Amino acid sequence: MSVSNRIGDIHRVTGETDVRVALNLDGTGRCQVATGVPFLDHMLHQLASHGLLDLEISASGDTHIDDHHSNEDVGIAVGQALAQALGDRRGIQRFGHFVAPLDEALVQVALDCSGRPHLSYGLVIPAQRIGSYDTELVKEFFVAVVNNSGLTLHIRQLDGVNSHHIVEACFKAFARALRLAVEIDPRRAGSVPSSKGVLERAGA
Repeated sequence: MSVSNRIGDIHRVTGETDVRVALNLDGTGRCQVATGVPFLDHMLHQLASHGLLDLEISASGDTHIDDHHSNEDVGIAVGQALAQALGDRRGIQRFGHFVAPLDEALVQVALDCSGRPHLSYGLVIPAQRIGSYDTELVKEFFVAVVNNSGLTLHIRQLDGVNSHHIVEACFKAFARALRLAVEIDPRRAGSVPSSKGVLERAGA
């Protein structure tokens, strides 16, 4: 996959949701999202803006029941689009790490585009809801992304008492860590960044 064409385009339809995700790793932060879950839309804007991803997402689902299925299925499609855009992960930096502050909140994210899905999640969110959004769904979103993209992801909350600040700092830290990890390493000369010579993708 060429550096100029690192794009993922996923259309996922189930009995509960209809989700379309288009993602460009080499974008400028352009974002058009409408998931039916307003707080998730706000967080996806952070992902695009701070990760310099071009992100287009449209989703419809059974939000008249709750936000769970839409939140999870958007995460699944984002993960699949990310895996598609990364291809065999040739030439990338592979690892990313960032610590993002937002007022009193401080969240650390470290990730590896390893092809091996793993999530270590350490957010302690005081409120059960931010607006109408159930804060349990933050973890469910990242579980879905990780399992479908093949990321190893560690999230640590270093400080914070305001629930909105904690979650937003997490998404900003994730965005910046991902941006570092997927950037092309000119010293790699297009090789796979692994001593094994291959990074297995999720589902491979």
